[in-house]
This record gives sequence, C-alpha cells and structure tokens, in this order.
Amino acid sequence: MAVQAPVSEIAAKQLAPAQVAAGSPAAGSMALERVWHRYGRESSDGWCLQDLSLSLEPGELLGLLGPSGCGKTTLLRLIAGFERPSRGRVVLDGREVAGPRHWLAPERRGVGMVFQDYALFPHLTAWQNACFGLPRGSSPTNVQGPGPERVRWLLSLLGLAGLEQRYPHALSGGQRQRLALARALAPGPKLLLLDEPFSNLDGEVRLRLRRELPGVLRQCQTSAVLVTHDPEEALAVCNRIAVLSAGRLEQCSPAQDLVARPASPFVARFVMQANVLPARLLAGELQTAWGRWRPSAPAAIAPQEPPSGGPLEVVVLGEALGLEADVQGTARVLGREFHGHHWQLHLEDHGCLFTLKTPLDCPVEPGQSCRLHLIRGGRGLLFPGGQPVEVV
Repeated sequence: MAVQAPVSEIAAKQLAPAQVAAGSPAAGSMALERVWHRYGRESSDGWCLQDLSLSLEPGELLGLLGPSGCGKTTLLRLIAGFERPSRGRVVLDGREVAGPRHWLAPERRGVGMVFQDYALFPHLTAWQNACFGLPRGSSPTNVQGPGPERVRWLLSLLGLAGLEQRYPHALSGGQRQRLALARALAPGPKLLLLDEPFSNLDGEVRLRLRRELPGVLRQCQTSAVLVTHDPEEALAVCNRIAVLSAGRLEQCSPAQDLVARPASPFVARFVMQANVLPARLLAGELQTAWGRWRPSAPAAIAPQEPPSGGPLEVVVLGEALGLEADVQGTARVLGREFHGHHWQLHLEDHGCLFTLKTPLDCPVEPGQSCRLHLIRGGRGLLFPGGQPVEVV
C-alpha cells in the first residue's frame, strides 16, 4: 500500500507551476470598523458583537479565540457576507463590502471558507468537489485550463494525489478536511476563513494539519482568519490572536505578548488557565488570603478604580503559587488530570477555583485537604491597570 508523504515534505518540494503562481492573487487585507451586530429586529436586546474593530494584514494568519457563544462564528459570517452588520463597516483590500450604504454579495468578495463539518458533496468525487468553486468556464473535464491545473497542484500539495476519483465517504477525516481546504483555495481567494476546521479530527491528525496550515497558506499567497476555542491551537499557528468575550474584543496581540502581558483577567484565565486572586490594598501592599504582593518596580501601587467597587485582582504569572499537603489546610482538591510529566490539579480555596501543576510524586489526591501559598519573588499583574507586582 502506498504511503503518503507528510504535507510538510510536499510543501517543501512541490512548488506551484508558473501558470498557477501567476494566476494566484496577492494575499488580501481586511478591516472591521466599529462593528455591532445582533440577530432579530433593530429594537431587540442582546448584542452578539459590540463595537469591534480589527484588522488583518496581507499574508497574515489571524486567530479568533474565545469560548462558545462569544461571537467568533458570527464575526466570520459578517466577513464572508452571510450576515450584514447592524452597525459599522467591513473593508476588504481597501474596499468597503458592508456598511450603512453599501453591500457586496458573498460570491463577489473573493473570500473562501472552510467549515467545521467539511460541507463536501457526497455524490461528487474528490476531484469534482475540489473543482466545484472554479469560475464558470473552468470545467473539471478541461484538464488543460488554468483552474484544473491549480486543483491538481493543490491536491498534490495537500497529500491527496491519487485519490481524485474517491468519494468523500471513502476518505479519512483528515483527507476530507484537506479536500475541503483544497476546494476553498482552488478559486484563488485572497482571504480564507476557517471555522473550527480541526475540531472533528483525532489528536494526531489535528496536530499534523494545523502544523502544516501556515506553509500551505504561504504557498497559496492567501491571508486567513482561523476561528478556534482552543488556546493551544491559536498560540501554535497564528501570527496574531484576537481574544473575544461576550461579543467584545478583549485583546489582539502576537502569541508572546498575549502570554506575557494579558490585557485582562479574562484573557489570562482563558488563554493560559492562569490563577486570579482577589486582593485588597492595605498600607501600600496588596493583601490576599495566600500572601502579600508589592510593585515590581520602585513605585507605589496605583491601581485604577475597580469596577462596581469590587476587589482588585492579581493574575498569577508562572510558578508563583505553591501547594503543601496539610490536613488542616483550607484548600480542597476537586480533581486531577494526568498530563504526561505532571498532574494538573483543580482546587477550591476561600471560594476561589485554582488550576495547579504538580510533580507526579505529589502525594495530594482528589478529596484531600491542602494549603496554598505564594512563593517569594513570584510575579503577577494587578488589575485593573495591569501593573507588574511580585510576592513579598
């Protein structure tokens, strides 16, 4: 049985034919300007997107990251043209495609889309599926045309050469997803929209395909927006990541900035599973139930006014929180997960939930009591404001 080469090897060796490369447009750009959206009548309540502004540079892979219901897919539908924004503008390559007085149909936007469920036609072969979106006049049977030549190149690039006559049911999950990607790229879109494209795949295939995605996009000279709820996936492949919460943009940054300088406790919790401690400012120091914090720089703590008069919050960075087995401790282990080289514990203490990594020989088990404490010199960020602080 023939063994397919990994996509990385194909991408390295199989360059686009001259006629394919010449027919491929330059990667596109995108801008969303103060976009608001809700479903139903204008007078209805419940905005699913609120005052959202975002940009995509040519050749960039932008991640849309957030929990279910935060507005990621709605935003993708607005870019594609399947929905019309209630307010604001959508601009592609400097041209307004949606706004108060202008609207461009989806098929005229030069945008491709890959769906979570692949959306392949079961009665068409892989070749016919891949050719489906080609411009009129580029018949799948006309193998001399520039459209089919591009399809042949894409199928080879994505490791599907030799499978052209198979129907979707005779392909594996990974092969079906690659076919969906080939179909979306065949017309030569400047912008590709991917809606949770790897969520239905098993772990090994998912990791392989997401690893190869940036190289495929570079070869095709295509910008892309990737919707995902998986922080690890977004951090691994995206040039920048836009984090959404309840229809609002919390932060848009490269991966390293998102991890080192989260803009809010929500970003820290969702992206890094960071622990967040409620705190009070007393005598120039931050007091928590687990220890004290002070400014990292030689300056007084000057936090912004906390919302609704609530407590200040300290986002714990790195390994600043320790654990000890203690039958008299106030923390209780709710559960633990095996992560290869460490346990990940889920705990509750003083009404707060925590996630903590511990060595495999840690004696604490679910249901046991223990004591949490801050480690001297540990780092954190004080919110509101994001001021760096450290453990006293």
